[in-house]
Amino acid sequence: MNELITDVKNLEIETLKNLKNSKANNTLRAYQSDFRDFSGFCSKNGLSSIPTQPKIIALYITHLSKSSKFSTLKRRIASISVIHKLKGHYLDTKHPIIMENLHGIKRTLGSRQKAKKPLLINDLKLIIKAIDKEKIRDKALILLGFAGGFRRSELVNILHEDIEFVPEGIKILIKRSKTDQSGEGIVKAIPYFDNQEFCPVLTLRDYIDKKISKKNEEKIFEISDKSVALIIKKYAQKAGLDSSKYAGHSLRSGFATTAAEFGAEERNIMAMTGHKTTQMVRRYIQEANLFKNNALNKIKI
Repeated sequence: MNELITDVKNLEIETLKNLKNSKANNTLRAYQSDFRDFSGFCSKNGLSSIPTQPKIIALYITHLSKSSKFSTLKRRIASISVIHKLKGHYLDTKHPIIMENLHGIKRTLGSRQKAKKPLLINDLKLIIKAIDKEKIRDKALILLGFAGGFRRSELVNILHEDIEFVPEGIKILIKRSKTDQSGEGIVKAIPYFDNQEFCPVLTLRDYIDKKISKKNEEKIFEISDKSVALIIKKYAQKAGLDSSKYAGHSLRSGFATTAAEFGAEERNIMAMTGHKTTQMVRRYIQEANLFKNNALNKIKI
């Protein structure tokens, strides 16, 4: 009997490990951070954070709605739900008191996010020109991030062994990403640019050649994902742009919007960015076509 109990306990531990391994470390940290905020709210108001009740969730998101974006409310609910599952508790996040409250908040605040500005070609060139020659890492980071439509987390986790220079350009293996939690991996191909000043392939090769340590398992850029945004803002300001309008995501959205503007097909954009659904990519295409396919272009005054 004792052996059976021990086996079950071992299975429970192993199952918990599997549940945790199903999520990327960054994702788990985000869930835990969100849950800490919820726990703080509950503790302050004498409420139970785990297991909790739909009514408490409804109170929490009402509290958040005073200072947070609608997307933040939905993410917090998802995080609380995941933590409950990991701890073996059921939480009905589709309960009417939660859903109706969300709908009411959405009608009041609106759900459209104030997205950061995509980094388009002309501004990209201004930023690259603002980078000092000795700051080759920053130049390589920005050009590669734009050309590959990378997420910040993907960009900073590229290892030397993930890069292969080929006659056409470079191939970069992304072992794991936000939409590839199982780690199947995708390969991004980046060709040489005609304009060598803005070529990500030549710049990356130059940076690697100048890099002191080149161990296969070592990260190329050796910075955090938060540093990507800071670097972009730094050179945006130096280039005379409004740095507050740009963030780490500006490279990715800039690639998608620019590619759409130049007529790239939706599926080809998605193949590079790794998007699994068309919803976000179509937003980039819509942005690119605001003036290109504007009905006012037919009017001559």
